[in-house]
Amino acid sequence: MTTLLKSATIIDPSSQYHKQIKDILIINGKVDKIDNKIQNKPSYKLVELENLHVSCGWFDTSVSLGEPGYEERETIQNGLSVASKSGFTSIALNPNTFPVIDSKSDIEFLINKASNSATSLYPIGALTKLSDGKEIAELYDMQQSGAIAFGDYNKPIVNDNLMKIALLYAQNFDGLVISFPKNNSISGDGIVNEGVNSTKLGIKGSPALAEHMQIARDLFLLEYTGGKLHIPTISTAKSVALIKEAKKKGLQVSCSASAHHITLVDDELQFFDSKVKVTPPLRTIADTKALQKGLKDGIIDMITSDHNPIDTEHKKLEFSLSKDGTIGLESLFGAVNTVLDLETTIKCLTTNPRSVFGQDIQSIKKDTIANFTLFNPEGSYLFSKDNILSTSKNSAFEGKKLQGTVYGIFANKKLVLN
Repeated sequence: MTTLLKSATIIDPSSQYHKQIKDILIINGKVDKIDNKIQNKPSYKLVELENLHVSCGWFDTSVSLGEPGYEERETIQNGLSVASKSGFTSIALNPNTFPVIDSKSDIEFLINKASNSATSLYPIGALTKLSDGKEIAELYDMQQSGAIAFGDYNKPIVNDNLMKIALLYAQNFDGLVISFPKNNSISGDGIVNEGVNSTKLGIKGSPALAEHMQIARDLFLLEYTGGKLHIPTISTAKSVALIKEAKKKGLQVSCSASAHHITLVDDELQFFDSKVKVTPPLRTIADTKALQKGLKDGIIDMITSDHNPIDTEHKKLEFSLSKDGTIGLESLFGAVNTVLDLETTIKCLTTNPRSVFGQDIQSIKKDTIANFTLFNPEGSYLFSKDNILSTSKNSAFEGKKLQGTVYGIFANKKLVLN
């Protein structure tokens, strides 16, 4: 198949064509030509879209689906289709399925299920067996089968010594350990950010201190053991400061922030809408601003959707009883594009996550494999259920004004348009 991308603005600081409008000819999945004007032929698949922008393919490092075990929430097939139409050429899949992804056969199952998709799926194996925090899982075997990192999704490792051993052991095969930033003892039964709004509304609060203490512990352990540590979905200004200091020391630590923590604050709680009940909880405007600055300054390495589909039976309940989580693939770009400059957004969706998670760094140039995201950064719209492609509809951004449109992707020799 031959595809011609017409009049595309290239966004790729590593490319000689950065910020230039070019035609891109792709033959059999490879970039054959980049020029000011390439003649279209009847045999070409022509892609000519309003204000078309092209970047290297986006990579979301925290996606939950449902299969196996929770197919009513999201199947792998539909989840990958959603990812493709949302601009993601790669996703890292969390192990929070049933059964938990904690063995090489589980990893192989996921990779085989995703083998023919335009979007590549990279499994994250559970750090502990059954993600119960008691015994380290088969990390090396899982990596040999294709796991790119190890962590218990949204579950902190309570046992300090277990985390120390995991960081030491993973160094034998250059493994990346993921540690969710929450101290259960401090958080207690809190379900929202502890502060003015939790007090006003009479909802049990979880203090930001619970996040800070866990991050501080993990950074002390990392300094002692060495190795590589990733802290997902940080949500506070203090967390940014702690990681900044650790990076100054030369520790191999990375972190991400979710689209909803970058753009939404705990004022949303006034409507008692379970769609904004997430983990970590939404924080204050000061925290949100600190996250935005942390991304611009390079302290926070990447943006994630933290896509977590929850079926209606478990989400559309009284606020305190509903499950935490929001879908986010469809809304990520439109949300962060309202608060971040385009180059920061693209860097935090391409180069940075690929570098941290051990994937090849890409560039838009001739004779390379075409792995592109197609989008328009301009134009605003109201995000509604009509924009939701996921099986589950639990979006924190429903009714929010977003900016920019994702057209789709070209990856794995496939063109997917939304």
